Amino acid sequence: MLAEVCGFSQASLVASPEREIPFEVENAFLELIKKRANGEPVAYILGRKEFYGLELSVNPSVLIPRPETELLVDLALERNASSVLDLGTGCGAIALALKHQRPKCRVVAVDSDLSALLTAQRNAAKLNLEIDFRHGRWFDPVAGERFELIVANPPYVANGDPHLAALRFEPRGALVAGPEGLDSIREIVKAAGSFLRPGGALLLEHGFGQDAAVRGLLAAAGLESVATWPDLAGIARVSGGTLKS
Repeated sequence: MLAEVCGFSQASLVASPEREIPFEVENAFLELIKKRANGEPVAYILGRKEFYGLELSVNPSVLIPRPETELLVDLALERNASSVLDLGTGCGAIALALKHQRPKCRVVAVDSDLSALLTAQRNAAKLNLEIDFRHGRWFDPVAGERFELIVANPPYVANGDPHLAALRFEPRGALVAGPEGLDSIREIVKAAGSFLRPGGALLLEHGFGQDAAVRGLLAAAGLESVATWPDLAGIARVSGGTLKS
């Protein structure tokens, strides 16, 4: 944060600790420190967050991209799909990471929150990546279309979860999904088959301890080769399945 208000790199500040800080810069730094002391995430204070090697603009209308979501991108890239639908794109992190790694892939990104969608569009413009952004709830904006791959990092926190207190600065609608945290996942899984091409896959990020329930939903929806993958911390983080060819 000090590097931000000074306009210097962090390395430059460390290399020159004797450098005097102008009064106005010190005041600006103290204002940022007050925000951080109040619990505001550094990403919101600075207005940016790195994800999959890309620097993305973020604000309180979008969730802050997490490192564990990079697993979802890794798994999606393994599919090498020619068309991808990203549901609940937020700041565009997943869609932009996929497009950056697979420039020829057609990527459609959907979000029901217009402010979030505008943030994603600005990130795409800044990175010069062409994404087809659609405004609407889940599959509503892509009626009649089918994709080789559908990915989503939907809300999956349960109502009343004690962790919500630490997430109070982030948009509740992008976090909470009913008493079990599974409402959004149920809705997506139930409809996904109508929007997948034969042999296409659905990949979903979910929370700790939800993997068995999510696999059950995927199997009940008729998807095959249902599996779960752990993140770097060993937590079951992404589950998915394939539509029969």
